[in-house]
Amino acid sequence: MPSTTPRPAAVLALGTFAVGTDAFITAGFLPAMASTLHLSTATAGQSVSLFAAVYALASPLLAVATARLPRRALLVGALVLLAAANALSALAPTYAVLLSGRVLAALGAAAFTPTAGATAAALARADSRGRALAVVIGGLTVATALGVPLGRVAAAGLGWRAALGAVAALSALGALAVALTLPHLPGAEPVSLRRRLAALHHPGVLSVLPLTVLGMAACYVPYSYSVPVLAAVGVSGRIAVPVTLALYGAGAVAGNLLAGRWTDRVGPVRVLTAGYAAMAVSFAVLAALAAGHLGGGGIPAGALAFLWGASSWCQTPAQQHRLLAAAAEQAPLVVSLNSSAIYLGIGAGTVLGGLALPSGAATVFALAAVLACGAAGFLGVTALGVTALGVTTKERSGATST
Repeated sequence: MPSTTPRPAAVLALGTFAVGTDAFITAGFLPAMASTLHLSTATAGQSVSLFAAVYALASPLLAVATARLPRRALLVGALVLLAAANALSALAPTYAVLLSGRVLAALGAAAFTPTAGATAAALARADSRGRALAVVIGGLTVATALGVPLGRVAAAGLGWRAALGAVAALSALGALAVALTLPHLPGAEPVSLRRRLAALHHPGVLSVLPLTVLGMAACYVPYSYSVPVLAAVGVSGRIAVPVTLALYGAGAVAGNLLAGRWTDRVGPVRVLTAGYAAMAVSFAVLAALAAGHLGGGGIPAGALAFLWGASSWCQTPAQQHRLLAAAAEQAPLVVSLNSSAIYLGIGAGTVLGGLALPSGAATVFALAAVLACGAAGFLGVTALGVTALGVTTKERSGATST
């Protein structure tokens, strides 16, 4: 039965907060984890890439494989798996065991997040589904803002293993809340993987998804290595680093909210163009700071971190808008494909950042700036192509009707 209260959505938001915190927290203690496991920071960062790649690839497969399962059982099982995976990672004696934990965590996250959104919509009344979805996604947004600074604070005070243990406890709490709160909701007939991927044949979709990968890769070249690269621009210490990372998170929340409003007013292409320009500028200035060409310090770095976060997360509403405009009849499928593209971009950016990190923070930021410029260029070319395709389609439709 549709719910008249926000409680189911709020409980699901607790789960998405746990998932998001798990995805973002590692960047806050990557150097400490690398030191404990006797790795370079760049090597340890590949655990982030592995999580993102497994999430991106597993999400559509799990949607098919678990379609018939009752929703409550699936959601509880996904969070229990996430809790166990983080406990395994927290206790990992070797890097191989840690990677195993990250794979299991990605599988739990990939099973939970899409199901949580669909379940919130199914349980809400028709006139409150938008609010229910906003509450559920709000868990991820808050995790984006707080995940890294919380990880940094926890690691500084208790150690990185305790930080992952806290995520395991949060996931277990979410599983218990879902089990006690959500009503029974049966599964449904699965949508075949072939049908899910059929949307890729749509020209408009093909022009949008690669941009999601490229844009998110630009953001995450420095993000997973935020602690060492921020140190290169004069931000270090137990207070300055969490504050700067919190400013990044605040920018992410603000960018996401403002992008949603401005996409409706001026269109997604203008929003994305402004976002990529701001991203390129912020990374270029951070590269100059890291290279010693400008005076460093916490205040300019904090302002740039805010701009970095805002320009990174302004992409998602605009990109989803473009996908829905291109293939409205396949809305759930293209949105899920965009989620996979986001995580592919996160994984690719982390790999590239790890390769650039030995050359210094200036190189990392410069590479991110180049990718942001590449995203702007790709947007310009493909937006013109999609516009031309839309005009041609309308002209053909008119000719056919007459």
